[in-house]
Amino acid sequence: MSGISVRLTGLTKRFGDFVAVDQVSLEVGKGEIFGFLGPNGAGKSTTIRILCGLLAPSAGTAEVGGFDVAREPEKVRANIGYMSQRFSLYDDLTVEENLDFFSGIYGVATEMRMERKSFALAIAGMEDRRGAMTRTLPGGLKQRLALGCAILHEPPILFLDEPTSGVDPMARRAFWDLIYRLSEAGQTVFVTTHYMEEAEYCHRVALLYRGRLISLGAPAELKRQMGATSMEGVFVSSIERAEGERP
Repeated sequence: MSGISVRLTGLTKRFGDFVAVDQVSLEVGKGEIFGFLGPNGAGKSTTIRILCGLLAPSAGTAEVGGFDVAREPEKVRANIGYMSQRFSLYDDLTVEENLDFFSGIYGVATEMRMERKSFALAIAGMEDRRGAMTRTLPGGLKQRLALGCAILHEPPILFLDEPTSGVDPMARRAFWDLIYRLSEAGQTVFVTTHYMEEAEYCHRVALLYRGRLISLGAPAELKRQMGATSMEGVFVSSIERAEGERP
């Protein structure tokens, strides 16, 4: 990995008196699979929305692909792919019709659309399902289709917000196989999850709790530091330490 794809410096987001993201600082390298972990309400999705140029930070800075999210949100959005935690495609369209629609949304050049659609179908393993109605697909295939749509325009950075939520363990493993392939091709993957076992698949993870960054590092490194045998143990120990440091 070389170069920085994402940089946060003192990133803060307030909603009235509530601090959703509290002075978070970190860097994500090019080609890295970076896990953003934490319980519901930890601030993961809020951070993702800021990094995608959908929310303005209250304080601090964030850069994605070298662009400032507050000053250049359009340039940020042109250089990322985003997949939300809820299936966001159209159930009343076929697989191929969804790909056609999102090719247009993402501004894929007409002469490139066939090639990019073929790539998306191949990486999702859905070449033989292009005519299937999307509503008939099982959850795991829907998520793979959503990922295929998110990479149609070849974004260098992908944001996946709890992409495997509600998907069975076998489908989750297959989805992570796709993430590895994208990382090996040089794409940066920033993924949020509340499944602790998925942290083991990441190059590095950041643990978020009550909007604050409480641990950061490679899974094996964090387990050594905390004397834990699993990422769940790391998270519990990190929370206990964070609670002990609160005034």
